[in-house]
Amino acid sequence: MPLKIVRNDITKMMVDAIVNAANESLLGGGGADGAIHRAAGKELLSECRTLGGCKTGEAKITGGYNLPAKYVIHTVGPVYKDGKHGEKTLLESCYRESLSLAKNHGCETIAFPLISSGVYGYPKDKALKIAIDVISDFLLENEMTVYIVIFDKAAYGISEKLFSDITEYIDDNYVALHTDYCRESMPMCAPFSAAADSIDTPIRKSKKKFFKDDLNKRMKQIDESFSQMLLRKIDEKGMTDAQCYKKANIDRKLFSKIRSDIHYKPSKPTAIAFAISLELSLEETEDMLRKAGFALSHSNKFDIIIEYFISNGNYNIFEINEALFAFDQVLLGA
Repeated sequence: MPLKIVRNDITKMMVDAIVNAANESLLGGGGADGAIHRAAGKELLSECRTLGGCKTGEAKITGGYNLPAKYVIHTVGPVYKDGKHGEKTLLESCYRESLSLAKNHGCETIAFPLISSGVYGYPKDKALKIAIDVISDFLLENEMTVYIVIFDKAAYGISEKLFSDITEYIDDNYVALHTDYCRESMPMCAPFSAAADSIDTPIRKSKKKFFKDDLNKRMKQIDESFSQMLLRKIDEKGMTDAQCYKKANIDRKLFSKIRSDIHYKPSKPTAIAFAISLELSLEETEDMLRKAGFALSHSNKFDIIIEYFISNGNYNIFEINEALFAFDQVLLGA
């Protein structure tokens, strides 16, 4: 998946590069900065001493030493004052500069913390939106897998209004299913008898032939597959393949499998990701899901959150994933 939000310790991420939210000296500090230096070993500090520090909004790269990552990209985020002193521009620059360094050093995977959202005081929901916006723009033009690593759920947050709106929508639409349909909803169901069903009477033989002929007829009229519908919709929307799979947060290799296999069966999150990318209506999304053997249900919070965003015309898959993560749901994409 090109962009994924995960809970983990960034010093343990098995990626090409991790990003260190450093101070201007680059000589280590508290929090994640100190943890990265301790995990990497003394050699990291020795190399950092040769770099001459780093200005706010810029980034510099070193080896990873004892870390699982090959590189550490050090960037200095802004201290948040009131949002009127260029903090947004500087924070955006941190992400752009880090991604550029990773690309120039051939990195295929990179892990970011939520820069400036700790002791530097950047509001977490605003810091997250900036991270998502800059990274998603980068991924539209580049091939890389990017992780936003959250160590503590308390250190993560979407806007209070969005969280409240989604919570209210879930409360209004969530339906818990408790019914055993055969025993409770359909008390007149006849019990199944294997012995009785095994007796072939002339009438039963006639029915079997009818159903077999009808089934063969229906099989010849089988509808288009998920893959066929997806490719048709891409053409109808005037999109390129790359535009579609990037907007869907889908890896190019997975898309190639779907394109080459007419009978490919995607996971439900992957199918929905393509519906979001294509900006399908709720009805069209349901139709695409049926092609893959799925449906949306009001007994599933994941489905209700998807319905909320589609109903409100918000097709930004990264914002949808922010919300899904906040509600402990699986994310969209590969």
